[in-house]
Amino acid sequence: MLKVFTKSLGCPKNLVDTEHVLGSIGTFEAVDELENAQIVFINTCAFIQSAVEESVESIVEIATQANDDTFIIVCGCLVGRYGIKELSKEVPEVHLWLETKDIDDWGSITAAAIQEYFNIRLETQKTQLFNYKNKSIVIPEHGRKVSTDPSYAWLKIGEGCKHNCAFCTIPSIRGAYRSTNKEILIPEARKIVESGVKELVLVAQDVTAWGSDNNDIDLRPLLDGLFSLDGLERLRLMYLYPAGMTDSLLQYLKDAGEKFMPYFDIPLQHAHQDILSKMGRPFAQNPQIAVDKIRKYFPEGALRTTFIVGFPGETEEHFQRLYNFVEETRFHQMGVFAYEKEDGTVAAKMPNQVEQQIKEERKDILMELQSEISEEILEQYLGEKMSIIIDREHDEWPGLYVGRTWFQAPDVDGITYVSAPPEENIKPGMIVEADITETQQYDLVALI
Repeated sequence: MLKVFTKSLGCPKNLVDTEHVLGSIGTFEAVDELENAQIVFINTCAFIQSAVEESVESIVEIATQANDDTFIIVCGCLVGRYGIKELSKEVPEVHLWLETKDIDDWGSITAAAIQEYFNIRLETQKTQLFNYKNKSIVIPEHGRKVSTDPSYAWLKIGEGCKHNCAFCTIPSIRGAYRSTNKEILIPEARKIVESGVKELVLVAQDVTAWGSDNNDIDLRPLLDGLFSLDGLERLRLMYLYPAGMTDSLLQYLKDAGEKFMPYFDIPLQHAHQDILSKMGRPFAQNPQIAVDKIRKYFPEGALRTTFIVGFPGETEEHFQRLYNFVEETRFHQMGVFAYEKEDGTVAAKMPNQVEQQIKEERKDILMELQSEISEEILEQYLGEKMSIIIDREHDEWPGLYVGRTWFQAPDVDGITYVSAPPEENIKPGMIVEADITETQQYDLVALI
């Protein structure tokens, strides 16, 4: 059995791509130590310069430490941004580079390359022929190897982006927006749920853009199929653009029932119209409109967002408007990024670039405000009995589990620590009822 070491950097969309490629290998043993690996698979991020640096450092470190005969595969945004020709000069130890333009064939290319390198035939019950280096090679069709906690899985519903924000490299790396057909997504989701996963989290560069390239009005045809899945108990939507939050979609979600988590992850990026216009956001207007619309249908819903501070031309007045907006809106969850100047973007050539120290100060000021807001919001749940999905056992404390309430998304938000006596027989993947006994800045503590 092949032994595989995996490193997936960046966003959950990358992780789903990794899981699909691993599915093409068939049966394998996942290993945590490089010295035990026959195959290394690295999925990179290159959205911003810090991510580029992390990706390059990871590749070089792994290539240096891996055994001489280890088959090394690298894919993702780094390859899409800089190309195979340039990267292969820097790291010649990599055997296979997968370009983003070939993303639909990553699994086929990987399986064929592995078979040729190891001179084996991957075991599978279902096969297809794939042309690799002018040869027809039999490769497996295994679908996807979900690698997240047993409680949830990401469902990537689209590739690329149709927007052209001035600060963003994604359209140049991943291409135009392409919806994944619901005839593919619903069977994939069904298989995941049948394995015992109770929560699906929909992701794409813009989830609300799904169907816009296939004559579908919005998400509803896809959601109809997902909500009908037996065994699915939670459906969460991430990366929702404000313009996509229409009255018709919000009314649909309001009527969807308990499976829908009333949690809205909307990357607003700023609150001042001048900055939004410079950013080239597809809704260069008052973001309060989107907030008010959501709260009209979901007055008790949770809002999550991200902001960029220090965008070129951002003055103290612009930042103060953003600060006031955060203070007034009271987001359940919020992330803040200091603007990074990215080569090839419109914003990189803009005048009035903000000094790094000022950007970092504004980021700290905004996050300090948010920590206070988060603490105050969480205090409201003290003493309540809440449904909590159990992600995993705590690494150090027996009888303690890590879980999430309805307003906590995996990886990006706070968590809920759940304590339970042994007779409760708690297992990852279960949904339990627990009393909130303590609240912190971003986390909760609960007792069964």
